[in-house]
Amino acid sequence: GGSTRVPKIRSLLSDFFGGKQLCSSINPDEAVAFGAAVQAGVLGGGLINAGGALSKASTSLVLMDVVPLSLGIETTGKVMATIVKRNTPIPCRRTDTFTTEEDGQTA
Repeated sequence: GGSTRVPKIRSLLSDFFGGKQLCSSINPDEAVAFGAAVQAGVLGGGLINAGGALSKASTSLVLMDVVPLSLGIETTGKVMATIVKRNTPIPCRRTDTFTTEEDGQTA
């Protein structure tokens, strides 16, 4: 969105993508609004039934909700035991078994 206009953000993004020059011909506010409209259309089924060019292009469009960061718990030695890896489609279900560090531990 609009934060991509901030020079430091632009510099960080360029560095992240190997020094490539960022495209400045796209209005970042419109890009966010367009993405939100596409998401709403896909969720509501409107893009597929609307007709026109956008409808035809949307038949191959797949949007998935995913877990943005890995989820887990801290175990002995301050090590994270990952239960759900980042980018896992949601909803999801995972199980694992953990025990207390010491016998008789209550908390």
